[in-house]
Amino acid sequence: MTSAISTAHMAELLRIKQVEEQCSALRSAVICSFNQLLDLKDLNTGVHSTRLAEWGMRVGQELGLSEDELQNLEVAALLHDIGKVGIPDAILRKPARLDADEYALMKKHPEYGWAVLRILPGFERAALDILHHHENYDGKGYPAGLKETEIPVVSRIVSVIDAFDAMVSSRPYRHGLPPEEAVRRLVESSGTQFDPVVVQCFLSFAQAEMAMVFAAAGTSVASAL
Repeated sequence: MTSAISTAHMAELLRIKQVEEQCSALRSAVICSFNQLLDLKDLNTGVHSTRLAEWGMRVGQELGLSEDELQNLEVAALLHDIGKVGIPDAILRKPARLDADEYALMKKHPEYGWAVLRILPGFERAALDILHHHENYDGKGYPAGLKETEIPVVSRIVSVIDAFDAMVSSRPYRHGLPPEEAVRRLVESSGTQFDPVVVQCFLSFAQAEMAMVFAAAGTSVASAL
């Protein structure tokens, strides 16, 4: 009798493990599919998102985020721009500064991303993190005007690394900034646009690895200078 109960218990544990593995595989497949969609929309966006995931995980680990928070951070960093699939190519690829109406539409991309991901089981928290990745630490960001710790920590991390990568990366209408200038702007906006703790944590390794950062961004330190 005991042996039969033990066998049934082991079989149940095995089924649970199989379901967990299937859910994990499905989650990974969804992330990869959406990331490939970003590549199809704009190759630079997809590569940019992969860099953000690598940097974000390092910052999150340094800040002592929980395993669940780190999983959400990885998703939010990879898919923070998924809402841009709803932005017209004429705006995304415009080789000049956006006008007021175009910028207002571009600012909708966090909401579009949230709307897409929030309906997927297991992605609800990451969807909220994506929704708020353009909030400012002083409350002057969008879409909700959250400030300081009202902003999810994952959103605060994505905000910093997203801004830095955008500054050092070249675009059709401008060259990437020199490393010193990108760092200066991050520090200058620490406490207003960005969480100062996140900025300090990110720069603790980004400055030491600047040559590698620029290589990843498609810009050499020498050419930027």
